[in-house]
Amino acid sequence: QLQGTGAGVRADDCIDLMPRGSQRTRIRYEAELRFSGLGRLGGALLQWPLRRIGRAAVEGLRTALTPEPVLLAPSAPPSLKQRLVLPAALDFTPHGYRAMPRKAHSTFLDGRTIVITGPTAGIGLAAACELSRLGARLVLVGRDRARLETAAQQILDFAGGAHPLRLLEADLSEPTPLARAASAIRAGEARVDVLINNAGALFAERGLTVDGHERSFAINLLAPYRMTSALLPMLARSRGRVINVSSGGQYLQPLHVADLDWTRTPYDGVRAYAQAKRGLVAVTRSWAERHPQIGFHAMHPGWVATPGVAKSLPGFHRVMRRVLRDPRMGADTIVWLCAVARERIGSGSFWLDRRAVPFDLIPGTAVSAAERARLLEHLAARAGDLHTPVPALSA
Repeated sequence: QLQGTGAGVRADDCIDLMPRGSQRTRIRYEAELRFSGLGRLGGALLQWPLRRIGRAAVEGLRTALTPEPVLLAPSAPPSLKQRLVLPAALDFTPHGYRAMPRKAHSTFLDGRTIVITGPTAGIGLAAACELSRLGARLVLVGRDRARLETAAQQILDFAGGAHPLRLLEADLSEPTPLARAASAIRAGEARVDVLINNAGALFAERGLTVDGHERSFAINLLAPYRMTSALLPMLARSRGRVINVSSGGQYLQPLHVADLDWTRTPYDGVRAYAQAKRGLVAVTRSWAERHPQIGFHAMHPGWVATPGVAKSLPGFHRVMRRVLRDPRMGADTIVWLCAVARERIGSGSFWLDRRAVPFDLIPGTAVSAAERARLLEHLAARAGDLHTPVPALSA
């Protein structure tokens, strides 16, 4: 029961939820408005539009709470709008998100364990908040303990603090901390239902990790490959799924498998980031073919206002800030894929705003099956054996 009062008006709402078997609930929503003083005249005039608004509100509630039919098709061929690229980019803004016919999340995740990397800010934090609200047990993997603890408190505040969180500190661009995190997950979790490879970074200058890899390649492509490879057995047992967070920028860059470390080409941070994200989409497709018992999905969030964008692309952020999405909009498809996409149909697809989109838009950027095979060989040679026992990681 809800009650609200204002100048000349009082509202009383009563919502009854009555079970109808194990999978259905009957909802009765009754609202009564009482007007006083001059408000009585307005109340008489508003009876018809208020009834119409009320019926629309109840229908919207019914739609939001009804499980969404799962229609997972393979990524579609490019439309004319998408081939023109610039008109298609309009969908990367809040316009694309707002055009979705459904935005509710009506599937709960109780009993499911989700590992998410890069959960301390932006899209990762927004996704973690919503996934916890839906009932998932979260394993948060990030490189800074203090930021992990701050994010954990934000998630608990958002979700009501009812569901457990586990924090693992690891710099995923380096092999040993990543191996320790993967080992801790395998040792401490009974199951893993979803792995979200969200951690990423864009670097203006070329730099190397401790094992000699270019940093953008290491964090945006090699790290997701290593983490996924390490958790494949657990994901297979739960018939789980992997969600790889890519970028719309991948459309602008071809994949050069022979130079992922940028030793032969003059370094460009934006291009290095885009190439790594294109490689991540390519790996997603190959994994889907090789591991049919696991669902593999890549997605891109559109143009999102995050601390990472503001720091790495200050010019882009300054010019585009009025048409950037908020992190919740960018994270929506991640949450949807966790909660809805349970079938193997659609595995290997690339998603934006809950719909499959093309892998390629610009001629000359498509990744062939042979290139994808070479990419997997390249990554396997550099990933090392993450199943070798390593010292325990404190959590």
